[in-house]
Amino acid sequence: MAERLLPGLERRLKAEVGEVDFGRFARGRYATDASHYQIMPLGVVLPRTIEEAERAIEICRSEKVPVTPRGGGSSQSGQTVNHSVIVDCSKHLNRILDLDVTGRRARVQPGIVLDDLNRQLKAHGLWFPIDVSTASRATIGGMTANNSCGGRSLRYGNTRENVLSIDALMIDGSKAHFGPVAADLSDMPDNSPLKPLARDLFALGAREADEIAAHFPKVQRRVGGYNIDALVPGRNDVNLAHILVGSEGTLAFSTAIEIKLSPVLGKRAVGACHFGSFHDAMAAAQHIVKLAPIAVELVDATMIALARDIAMFRPTLEAFVQGKPAALLLVEFAEEPDENERRLQRLHELMGDLGFGWRNSGAKWGGVVDVYDPKLQAAITELRTAGLNIMMSMKDAGKPISFVEDCAVPLEHLADYTARLTEVFERNGTSGTWYAHASVGCLHVRPILNLRLEKDVKAMRAIAEQAFSFVREYKGSHSGEHGDGIVRSEFHEFMFGKRLVHAFEEVKDRFDPEALLNPGKIVHAPKFDDRTNFRYAPDYAAMAMTTELDWSAYPGQGGGFQGAVEMCNNNGACRSLAGGVMCPSYRVTRNERDVTRGRANSLRLAITGQLGPDALLSDEMAETLRLCVSCKGCRRECPTGVDMARMKIEVQAARAAKQGLSLHERLVGYLPRYAPYTAKLAWLLNLRDMLPGAAKLSEVVAGFSARRSLPRWRSDIFANGSTEGGGSEVVLFADTFNRYFERENLDAALAVLKAGGYRVHIAKPADNSSRPLCCGRTFLSVGKVDEARSEAERTLAALKPFIDRGVPVVGLEPSCLLSFRDEVPAMLKGDAAKRLSDNAFTFEEFLAREAAAGRLKLPLKKIADRAMVHGHCHQKAFDAFSPVETVLKLVPDLKVEPIESSCCGMAGSFGYHADTIDVSLAMGELSLLPAVRKADANTLIVADGTSCRHQIHDGTGRDALHVARVLAMSLQ
Repeated sequence: MAERLLPGLERRLKAEVGEVDFGRFARGRYATDASHYQIMPLGVVLPRTIEEAERAIEICRSEKVPVTPRGGGSSQSGQTVNHSVIVDCSKHLNRILDLDVTGRRARVQPGIVLDDLNRQLKAHGLWFPIDVSTASRATIGGMTANNSCGGRSLRYGNTRENVLSIDALMIDGSKAHFGPVAADLSDMPDNSPLKPLARDLFALGAREADEIAAHFPKVQRRVGGYNIDALVPGRNDVNLAHILVGSEGTLAFSTAIEIKLSPVLGKRAVGACHFGSFHDAMAAAQHIVKLAPIAVELVDATMIALARDIAMFRPTLEAFVQGKPAALLLVEFAEEPDENERRLQRLHELMGDLGFGWRNSGAKWGGVVDVYDPKLQAAITELRTAGLNIMMSMKDAGKPISFVEDCAVPLEHLADYTARLTEVFERNGTSGTWYAHASVGCLHVRPILNLRLEKDVKAMRAIAEQAFSFVREYKGSHSGEHGDGIVRSEFHEFMFGKRLVHAFEEVKDRFDPEALLNPGKIVHAPKFDDRTNFRYAPDYAAMAMTTELDWSAYPGQGGGFQGAVEMCNNNGACRSLAGGVMCPSYRVTRNERDVTRGRANSLRLAITGQLGPDALLSDEMAETLRLCVSCKGCRRECPTGVDMARMKIEVQAARAAKQGLSLHERLVGYLPRYAPYTAKLAWLLNLRDMLPGAAKLSEVVAGFSARRSLPRWRSDIFANGSTEGGGSEVVLFADTFNRYFERENLDAALAVLKAGGYRVHIAKPADNSSRPLCCGRTFLSVGKVDEARSEAERTLAALKPFIDRGVPVVGLEPSCLLSFRDEVPAMLKGDAAKRLSDNAFTFEEFLAREAAAGRLKLPLKKIADRAMVHGHCHQKAFDAFSPVETVLKLVPDLKVEPIESSCCGMAGSFGYHADTIDVSLAMGELSLLPAVRKADANTLIVADGTSCRHQIHDGTGRDALHVARVLAMSLQ
């Protein structure tokens, strides 16, 4: 990694600003965005106030050091990477400053995330309608800098049309308010520092008016270059803020942005138009928009096929996709309900007029599937907005690459453009995937290339030059949504002409004469295919490594570990602040280090030697992974399937092999081995939480926080193995935690299964030893993979006679049972491990399956009116939470309410450690614990995870129940 050390600058910033990090790991985490570029910054500043941001920029200016403002870091064109000091606004500068509900306006800080803003606005019936696919992490500052558009730009326009004014810091230290002004500047005081600048800008606009009229694309989706069309004389809406919109942080630093708000959408109707031919779908778009929808979004066959392989999207596709379409156009209406219905009917008629029908074959096969259900509409939107990342889920070395992605052409040329570009892809030995905004002629297309190969880099330039020539021919825009950055800035002269590019340079020089604000973007840009700026530079290579788990689904070193790490494309979905699970530690700390993306970048840079020798086993890497709670949320919710929990095991295994385990880690990891002996001294060990000073002593000696009670040992442990009941066979796997701490859950499960008419086997060791079976999870949590493998082999030997004859294996603790689906097959290759994976069920999954098949006959009675349910992270990661709701609803008259929550914060041993208890408690306080406190005393609190129940008890004083106990209570 290139080094440019500036100790004087670092000292000044730390003395006067606050959160500053010039360390190699921090710089590496900010070296990439969602593009294929990587440029190491000089350092990172996270200002806590606007004043701190202003001071940081002033210090950098005095040191002649460039500055790059950054929000969510999800730019796809390389806008937010540079050899500069990164000013990250997303952690602290994220407040609403003023809200005018009546006037439908708000002033916000640049770092506020769009979804977070809209959650706060929803109570007032308002939203900011630039609904970009990255809404869960895109900041308003970033969207303004990029002139973002969103799926419903057909109705709401671009960010430019929705920004009213901007307060900005100029590079010379002056502050200015950019907003509406009179064309002659008569409403601006003569002593305003902005007046000379505005006069120069208007003069430039007047001088270049004819060039702008001749060469600026007329399509709605034009975000390339500077918006000097806003400066042309004769406009009725002169707004100086528009010159900053889309400027990518190259002209000024936005300190407050005033935005226009819109009423939230009411009931909508979606028509999913199916087509047997991609070309015909593109040709139909120009006719469909005449029905005045608010959006027409494309999903192509490649994206459909990839989405079917992603568990979270498969049910959505099954709900609305018929057959095997070559393309879908999702047509959305948002009028009054009756009018929505009328327009959907006209859509059906239009499809018929165009010759499409369900009974046809070939290109004219197709029709419309109506979607009125809001939940399904939301799921379809989630699928659609994840389109880019679904495409990036390919595990091969070649990936869909963004460089001609967001060209926009007039709708009448859309079909021809896509056909011609497809031919270009074929001539260059590749293919493309298509999706996004058919309504405005902006289709995201990414040809599949391997940018490690020189021939593919040459193909990239050939494709770009040909694609942009088509766009210019059609009088379209080469930059239709994702901005210029490094990808498209080089081509401005080809698209706009030399004179307008010179005008862009004049604008930059007038604002920033020393080129200190995000240099190299929009003007004076490097070549877009300069491989020294690529994430995979010419000398990029991973070191040889030996790994413990199976990574064979991916390419690269470590048996595929390299390829698994490189699946992170920096899209930033892990930075979501609400909904789902990932990434719980980031939601507490808001640090890039503590998000899946930050961890994956650190791993990639470490295994390729870019963070120095032995970086993988360094203390910095250990700190990077310390707050990863192995919730597995990323395994399901990361659109590209980055499994950080499994990657953490590999790093811990390597570190443990070199450095050994601490006492705390030994006590956690070896719990299943010493538990049979410790249980005999239950009364003695339980004194830890009773005797004054004992808890503090355990913190000093073994690292268990004195602020956290420990699970209470039981002397009446659950029996090692037996067979009870009659009927169909099932194996009950008794995990370590329920066996030694909460045997009542196993007793309850046994009672329920017997009452359901099942013959229950309690699995016992095949070697008849007295030590109970174990899944190996505790060993995995401390990196002792060999020990975990030994336990897994022992358990598999005990269960093999059952799974050989198809007997289901049922478990109560989600993290233990679901290890049979995840880590065990990764440790034990072979058919037996695969069959165990296929035959292992959580308690609720098994009962829900049996109930659906009509085989479950439980005599249940009413026990309560309401149950609030917290889902274990691993249940959510493996789509095993919905069966919990299904089974609880078997209880008569019980209203089941899932608690919208991420990780409870315990995450196995994480919540017990003195070093992590603060984050553990903060995770619980995000949503789970407040929700439980609000529940009345008669409401059942349900949680399947041992640790989850512990967190709820410690944080609220309420006792949560396993589903098995709820059902047992309900047995008549």
